[in-house]
Amino acid sequence: LLFIQLSLANKGNDSTSGEAFVAPPPPTYEEAIAGVSAPCYNDVEMLTEFTWDDVNIRRVFIRKVYSILMIQLLVTVAIVALFTFCDPVKDYIQANPGWYWASYVVFFVTYLTLSCCSAPRRQFPWNLILLAIFTLSLSYMTGMLSSFYNTKSVVMCLGITAAVCLVVTVFSFQTKLDVTSCQGILFIFCMVMFISGLVLAIVLPFQYVPWLDAIYAALGAILFTMFLAFDTQLLMGNKRYTMSPEEYVFATLNIYLDIVYIFSFFLQIFGTKRD
Repeated sequence: LLFIQLSLANKGNDSTSGEAFVAPPPPTYEEAIAGVSAPCYNDVEMLTEFTWDDVNIRRVFIRKVYSILMIQLLVTVAIVALFTFCDPVKDYIQANPGWYWASYVVFFVTYLTLSCCSAPRRQFPWNLILLAIFTLSLSYMTGMLSSFYNTKSVVMCLGITAAVCLVVTVFSFQTKLDVTSCQGILFIFCMVMFISGLVLAIVLPFQYVPWLDAIYAALGAILFTMFLAFDTQLLMGNKRYTMSPEEYVFATLNIYLDIVYIFSFFLQIFGTKRD
């Protein structure tokens, strides 16, 4: 009815003024997509829409992620120091490897839950509880690994890891290079490391190539340093892919895992095992 009334009105205007009614042209593609924000990274929904126009939202998100991360790292360093400097604790955990495998099972289950299930990692307080269990299990595994190395080498590797992570974080925030667009390179690198790890597991016990373990550890440290830059830039919001503010637990999980793996690989490279 509205269309008929407009048509009659236009005809009446045409008879009086002689000017035809012209419908406005449809918007162009550039006008239609103007103002649309960049896609946001999510592990379940890879590309979602999120507006980063409010800078305060991004700052609160980054502050929350790094606050939780600092608590995780402090807990991990405390457990590593306890297992390294306290001889009774060190002797107990080395004499009971069953606790290591139990913590590995807990680590694997909580990691899959937080990575693959969006509901638990977004629901407070279960997300923080699962993250705390994940942190304790991985800290125990890291502490037990450190107990087999010399105390000075463990402290040195902690310092090297802290320096590397600080440099990579500052670089990721300051550089114009978009590391988030290099997902294909990281995937290929991961596949190479996976296949090399399988080959290494077969070859290393026979000690055909003694320095092969050190090369693998060096490549692993490079890979997770790249992952640290990738995960850090996902927080920033001004790159090709970004992390949703609802995924602060998932973002903290990724960065924490990168740092722990970097320390573990540095320990294999520079660490000196106890007699």
